Amino acid sequence: MRAARLIRMALLVQSSPGLTADALARELDVSRRTVIRDAQALQEAGVPIRAERGRAGGYHLAPGHRTRLTTLHPTEAETLYLSGLPTALRDLGLSDAADTARLKLSATLLPSLRAAAESSVRRFHLDAPAWFREPSAPELLPELARAVWSDRTVEITYARPGRDDAVTRLLQPYGLVLKAGVWYVVGRVPEGPGGAWRTYRVDRVTALSPTGDEPFVREPDFDLTEYWRANAEAFARTLLRTTATLRLTERGLARLPAVADPAGVAEALASASGPDADGRVTVELPVESEEVAFAQLSELGADTEVLAPDGLRERFRAQARDLAALYGVAGQR
Repeated sequence: MRAARLIRMALLVQSSPGLTADALARELDVSRRTVIRDAQALQEAGVPIRAERGRAGGYHLAPGHRTRLTTLHPTEAETLYLSGLPTALRDLGLSDAADTARLKLSATLLPSLRAAAESSVRRFHLDAPAWFREPSAPELLPELARAVWSDRTVEITYARPGRDDAVTRLLQPYGLVLKAGVWYVVGRVPEGPGGAWRTYRVDRVTALSPTGDEPFVREPDFDLTEYWRANAEAFARTLLRTTATLRLTERGLARLPAVADPAGVAEALASASGPDADGRVTVELPVESEEVAFAQLSELGADTEVLAPDGLRERFRAQARDLAALYGVAGQR
């Protein structure tokens, strides 16, 4: 929309005096001719913008035409620029709004504070997703975020891990958490006495629809950060619904934390038996499902032997047969 573009142009000129028409055209993704027309429109609207020629030329605002945040300390300005995760804002559909907000902030800061803010951007980058995982925003995340912002109760359908059936229930979404590239929604299920707090992975929400016209009343003392800190470990443990019995070499035991869920690894190490005649230890590893366990434990190769459950052991037997056939290994059992 042109109105938004005009505001953005005025802010760009205010925060970076001397931008040429070509530079503004690149920033605004328009033609040079459009920039010239927009500058004229701003002048007609009373914004004192002018184009100057020469080495120090470009577009400028009249001296003194600036709103200043004179109460910000340089450290506070630096912190403001570190307060958002680019990937998270993109997933929530807020990247454009965040860019405009940062631009507005830059335009209103004193030059010394603006330098502090820009310095932090050059020195720090917050990258939420984990390594070796292609980040993807859950399809329903923006809609769920709108429900969080507006305190709207929603009906969600949730695919439970390791099960073919899904569950549908009402949820009062209190907040969203991004953990290692995975989005979670924290909310209260209003059904039943007093309601119950729940945490769901957003990528397992398969359907979502608002219910009612009135916002729910939030508990005033609810603290999302404190709730997550207190409940994250317990929630992670609830995802581990199956147990795998493993025989591990010393190397396999050392590598287990790199492939399995931390909550499950802690329990597995606590359950470890002494080395047997082959130097292997037996552990009971909580896992999310046989499918997930197969993908995780395959990385350990021959350093792990699955003893149970039978279905998981059979997956590895089939994989061993396929690999033996593929590589022409004789005498496989």
